[in-house]
Amino acid sequence: MPLGCAPGTPNATLVPGSSGTRITRLWYQAIADGIVVVVTKQLEQQLDRPQALTDRLPLPTTPAPAAVPASAEHRSLSALGLITVLLGAFLPMLDFFIVNVALPTIDHDLAAGPAVLELVAAGYGIAFAVLLVLGGRLGDSLGRRKLFIAGAALFALTSLACGLAPTAWTLVGARVAQGAAAALLIPQVLATITASTSGPHRARALSIYGAAGGIAVVIGQVLGGMLVQADLFGSSWRAVFLLNVPFALATGVLALRAVPESRSDAPSRVDLPGTLLLCAALLSLFVPLMEGRAVGWPLWTWVSLGLFPFIAWAFIAVERRSEAAGQTPLVPLSLLRIPEMRRGLGIALPYFGNFGAFMFILAITLQQGLHLSPVDSGWALVPLAVGYFSTSLAGPRLIGRFGSRVITAGSLIMPVGLIVLMVTVLTDFKHLGIFSLLPAMFLIGSGNGLVGTPLFRVVLSTVPLERAGVGSGVLATTQQSSLALGVATLGTLFLSVVPTMGMAHALALVLVIELAGAAVVTFLSTRLPRSMG
Repeated sequence: MPLGCAPGTPNATLVPGSSGTRITRLWYQAIADGIVVVVTKQLEQQLDRPQALTDRLPLPTTPAPAAVPASAEHRSLSALGLITVLLGAFLPMLDFFIVNVALPTIDHDLAAGPAVLELVAAGYGIAFAVLLVLGGRLGDSLGRRKLFIAGAALFALTSLACGLAPTAWTLVGARVAQGAAAALLIPQVLATITASTSGPHRARALSIYGAAGGIAVVIGQVLGGMLVQADLFGSSWRAVFLLNVPFALATGVLALRAVPESRSDAPSRVDLPGTLLLCAALLSLFVPLMEGRAVGWPLWTWVSLGLFPFIAWAFIAVERRSEAAGQTPLVPLSLLRIPEMRRGLGIALPYFGNFGAFMFILAITLQQGLHLSPVDSGWALVPLAVGYFSTSLAGPRLIGRFGSRVITAGSLIMPVGLIVLMVTVLTDFKHLGIFSLLPAMFLIGSGNGLVGTPLFRVVLSTVPLERAGVGSGVLATTQQSSLALGVATLGTLFLSVVPTMGMAHALALVLVIELAGAAVVTFLSTRLPRSMG
């Protein structure tokens, strides 16, 4: 559920009284459909050792994008400006969790069917993943406030389109457009905070930004259920989308006055061929996986799956050629030469894939399998959100003390929660409720918080300083793609076996597969650097 990642901007200052030491702070943001990861990295380096961070990876021949123009550095972000950008980040996070709870009602009202429900959930994430880096680069070039306002306006418009969608397929199209709007909006938030704050002000702003993700999980689950069940003015599930409209418009209006403009002095060019090829590759894989079962696997589904490896190969070739020419591609493949980056992407795939599938399947199980009301379904997921939020708050302190062992610990807690849930489901599925699910939900949430929160920091700890921003973008794109892939694969498997196995055993089967994914996360986490330095 994560929503995206906006690469941080380096900010370096000379240490007073020293001619040779600089302290550089990098801030990264990753949002997994609501899962927010704030990563703070401090590096001290002597100027007579400039190769310390670059020996591991050749750098592009073009200059790295400048942090912020001098004019922008002196325009600080006011309290109202901070509230404005945080609201712009909060709305897309909140929207995912509200929609999760509303899926069964959408299915009932629009006769959507399981396959279309998958597209409603994953279409948002696919559009977000493809356009995330593009949104950040457009902000660097055209101005972050301009893109923030445009993103807020488009998010309001696409939310209105979702709320008024007359058919299930119209809703899918509106959700994809909504994901594109979020990809335009979210990257500007952290970039604006980084460009317009410093010192304790920046630290406080980013702490609040990180907390917003955990709050969105809790509020989204409960508020979504309440809105659907309240059926305000006969709006049913439509209220969860229409709620965004006034808040997104207010965010854009406030930004006109309260948010300072900033842009990069040397922005990277937009990698249009890479963006188009990545979009084509993801669609050729996800659409047949989600729709094939429902439509009987016609010829076009197999043709699409057959085209996927060729489109993926073309994407890799274009990105490699772009980097060889000294440009900045959407996904710089040279980053994969760093072992920690390779292992981090290996962790991201099963971790985020598991989480995306789990949240989708659980929403279906609670309301359609257990016949819980939308409100009760939301409350059943609150222990998961509380567990995640609690461990996320402790994550930065724990990672400073124990390094990547925190990820290993989280990857061991997650399967305990999955096993407890499996036993609970198989023991007495018909009488499951909020309290019987509480232990498993809390353990699963706590384990996810210990993995998701420090993952970006640990993985990016050995990426050269000059490549840290693009490395963060690559990891976030993998994050969003994995969330959608989890829904497309495990979600499809779950829906396929429910008619023959029953919902309880179908859920248990998926949990067994997720245990295998957790084992991969555990193994790869032991190969990460233990100390953060």
